Amino acid sequence: MKGLATRGLTAIVFVAVMLGGIFYNKYSFLILFGLITLLSLWEFYTLTFKNESNDFLRKMYGVFIGIVPFLMAAFYHIDGNFDPLIFVKEHFLIFLPFIFLFFIIELFTNSKSPFSNIGNIFLGLIYISIPFTLLQFIAIDGQSYFPKIVLGLLLLTWTNDTGAYLIGSMIGRTKLFPRISPNKTWEGSLGGVVATFVMSWILSTYVTGLTLYSWLVLAGLVAIFGSIGDLIESMLKRSLGVKDSGNIMPGHGGFLDRFDAFVFLLPFAASYLLWVR
Repeated sequence: MKGLATRGLTAIVFVAVMLGGIFYNKYSFLILFGLITLLSLWEFYTLTFKNESNDFLRKMYGVFIGIVPFLMAAFYHIDGNFDPLIFVKEHFLIFLPFIFLFFIIELFTNSKSPFSNIGNIFLGLIYISIPFTLLQFIAIDGQSYFPKIVLGLLLLTWTNDTGAYLIGSMIGRTKLFPRISPNKTWEGSLGGVVATFVMSWILSTYVTGLTLYSWLVLAGLVAIFGSIGDLIESMLKRSLGVKDSGNIMPGHGGFLDRFDAFVFLLPFAASYLLWVR
């Protein structure tokens, strides 16, 4: 009972912080997801550099490299005059040397696997930093801020996960991907898909700015790529021999455990939403 109460309290606090950060204004949104990006990067590099003697230095550098794209995009969104060409010219080109600086760091750390470490730095940048940076472009367009679309994507993701868990627990028999995630079933996954499409219809009736068609497309993206994202994080943890990505959220694991599906679907959702906007 104590464990269940802990999970429940953590969930309540988590939902309250998420809702407050998303709906207060765009600045609280940027702060909220900036912190989520930082913590997710820290968890990722803690896992991938856990066998290295100088792991703290590498983790700090990885978090620094990973948060820079998010901060650069946030600066332009706060300013309200985002110009992609200026963004690349004035900031991204300045950012590139810092990436290559890590090659020099590895040269002097006497690691047995320097290029694996370099690869992990790039992986954290692509896997975590870039998707959360793209979320800004979903949420903010010039002076306009769309918190309900952000919440809608989160609700679709959580509905898919919860639906799959509940249906899988009740009638799940056929293993979906036993090598990576032994508890997931095809029945549960299909249940999650149905629940996600139902949620997309509900969202279309309450959230203006996107058509029913767009919400259905987003539901399909969540059902496919969100589920794959969950499996990919399971693959990461299994390859590293860990159960959870972290323990910062009592009863729920780490931030990567909570946002694994969301972070993986963001590039696909952003591509679609920026195309139809």
